[in-house]
Amino acid sequence: MKEILRTEYPRPQFVRTAWMTLNGMWDFSFEKETYDQKICVPFAYEAKLSGIEKRDLHEMVWYRRTFAIPEGWSKKHIILHFGAVDYECRVWVNHQLAVYHIGGQTGFSVDITELLVAGENELRVCAKDYPKELDIPRGKQFWKEKSESIFYTATTGIWQSVWLEPVPEKHIRQVFITPLFDEKSVKFEYETEKGKGCVLETLITYNGKLASQITTSLQNEKGSFTVTLDESVLGCWNIVEDLAWTPEKPRLFNVEFCLREEGSQSDKVQSYFGMRKVSVENGRFLLNNRPYYQKLLLDQGYWPDGLLTAPSDDAFIEDIMLAKEMGFNGVRKHQKVEDPRFLYHADRLGLLVWGEIGAGYAYSRRLAADTMQEWVNAVIRDYNHPCIVVWTPLNESWGVLEIAESTKQQNFCKALYAATKAIDTTRPVSDNDGWEHVESDLLTIHDYESDSGILSKRYSTLEQILKAQPGGRALYTGGGQYNGEPIIISEFGGISFDKNGTKGWGYSVAESEQEFLERYYEVVSPLLQSENVQGFCYTQLTDVEQEINGLLTYDRKPKADMEKIRKITDGNLLTATLGDGL
Repeated sequence: MKEILRTEYPRPQFVRTAWMTLNGMWDFSFEKETYDQKICVPFAYEAKLSGIEKRDLHEMVWYRRTFAIPEGWSKKHIILHFGAVDYECRVWVNHQLAVYHIGGQTGFSVDITELLVAGENELRVCAKDYPKELDIPRGKQFWKEKSESIFYTATTGIWQSVWLEPVPEKHIRQVFITPLFDEKSVKFEYETEKGKGCVLETLITYNGKLASQITTSLQNEKGSFTVTLDESVLGCWNIVEDLAWTPEKPRLFNVEFCLREEGSQSDKVQSYFGMRKVSVENGRFLLNNRPYYQKLLLDQGYWPDGLLTAPSDDAFIEDIMLAKEMGFNGVRKHQKVEDPRFLYHADRLGLLVWGEIGAGYAYSRRLAADTMQEWVNAVIRDYNHPCIVVWTPLNESWGVLEIAESTKQQNFCKALYAATKAIDTTRPVSDNDGWEHVESDLLTIHDYESDSGILSKRYSTLEQILKAQPGGRALYTGGGQYNGEPIIISEFGGISFDKNGTKGWGYSVAESEQEFLERYYEVVSPLLQSENVQGFCYTQLTDVEQEINGLLTYDRKPKADMEKIRKITDGNLLTATLGDGL
């Protein structure tokens, strides 16, 4: 039997000890229920690790497997979880429809208790994708069989973990955790299932030391309470200095929630949070009330063997550590709602993340509705992660290509901004990253100019910045205007280079490692020298298929000396002569 891959706990922000993975070998077939093949879940059939690796386009795929419920779960409700299934999905348990879900980037869950039988149970999944339709959120998944330009191999069907979880009848559904940095306190907003009349115990620890303990009598299914962190108990004199979360010092508090009924434990969940604050003020991006220069990498979240699915949990850690080693303090996750495991590791290892959703490419009512639903789900799912510091619902007017003329598309952009703020007021939003901003907390600009002289002049003054149109599009549209927001060059660079001489796609070309470093220096240094630019995002972390503009190859090998890359990223060589001593 083939080894089960991706066996780690799928939801590290909300942990229960009892669970069972359904990853592994499933029966599989294209179009009809013949189940004449095997597939390794959670990898899509297009990926090598699925065991199939076919790149031809299919609209419908079928999955089947059996499972048995462990004996200790007999008095519990059984929840079936899917991390992500692209795009429409129907799930049957023992030939009864359990759930129907639309959207390929966020997960869904269903209580299947009433559908179960003693002994062996059958689980069937039908995923329907629309590989050639452009008015669904799809991100970088190409609509042709062979990828080209900046678009990559498609992902069809299950591509994140599938798992079972037993919960008691009275249980905690979710908890939103908001650090109130200035007040040195934390707000908890809880939702329970039949928790009215129960008691919720909350235990906060830091480095094994008790930070706070509070007991709340639940008058309703939902509610909130605030806990003040006691500096004397924690043994520190300055929370800002000693306990704040930053990429350099990613300090985390552990939280245990225990739901009790008449003194007996009903449910227990473990979580965590970071004490950190994100804000914008006087044209600057602030982290914990202090100016913070963001040095980000564009991260597509693709792997050679897994495509959108990481081949292992360690692959997430590797990407984070490589980014940090090259001098970067964050990533802009591009056109993808990333696996929660990545965000967990970014939380604990210290990496800023811009949260984004995959775009559609043709505006329609369907695109607006589906994008809005998935985006709201993503913001809710990832609200608690301290690593996420910016939300990005749209990119380069993809899906809203007529936004400059269309009031409808402008309203959609405004609606995404407003919906994000309705859920989360603690993070800035880049409404339409790169250009044609309508309502935004940041002025983000995409600029793939490779001439350092042009870049230096363009970003020398605020007046020069605001009149430039590096993407051939206006920076603002639909009544939007600059009001002193922080300016971040959120895409630039894109220098293509392959040591083996393979030709691929990029925005500019280097022919040698030395030229690659020189070109990298020439695009980074003007931004670091600008008094107006508050951060940047270099394109990109890795090569992806035919796109060879990564600092790393597709299999995560450095294209140049990483210490030299770090020196340039850190701005330590602004007056140095490039050469062997770089």
